[in-house]
Amino acid sequence: MDKSKKLGRYQRIYKQLEELLIKTDDKFARMSSVIAVLHNKMDHFFWTGFYFLKDGKLIVGQYQGPVACQELKKDTGVCWAGINQKKAIVVPDVEKFPGHIACDSRSKSEIVIPLKNTEGEIIGVLDVDSNEYNQFDEVDEQELTRILDLINSI
Repeated sequence: MDKSKKLGRYQRIYKQLEELLIKTDDKFARMSSVIAVLHNKMDHFFWTGFYFLKDGKLIVGQYQGPVACQELKKDTGVCWAGINQKKAIVVPDVEKFPGHIACDSRSKSEIVIPLKNTEGEIIGVLDVDSNEYNQFDEVDEQELTRILDLINSI
């Protein structure tokens, strides 16, 4: 998708989520709405969901798409890289990412954004996969980060 078209779509999604998320203060309900809207509004999102840190493990949370890995092997794959490096990770071709965890062989590219609590501590990640190569870039990183910030700021 063209970058300006993608940015416009994210801006519309952001406005929609601003209106939806004020209806509850429950963080998990907000996260569920974020996942549903993103997964259904972004054509290139094949799998959209959260993984949460729990007792030193990375466990699947709310998601939409094919069945997910329930637990990700510690310090392996894109999600753990996002947590360990404390930053967003964009992967144009998952097969070229060292230690990639293939929960579904149809996934070709991926983006991971750290999810933080109100104290700024990383509690998990937003993980989005596409079944096409090279689907994520700095626009996705910037806008998905803005969207995650809504979960705690409204």
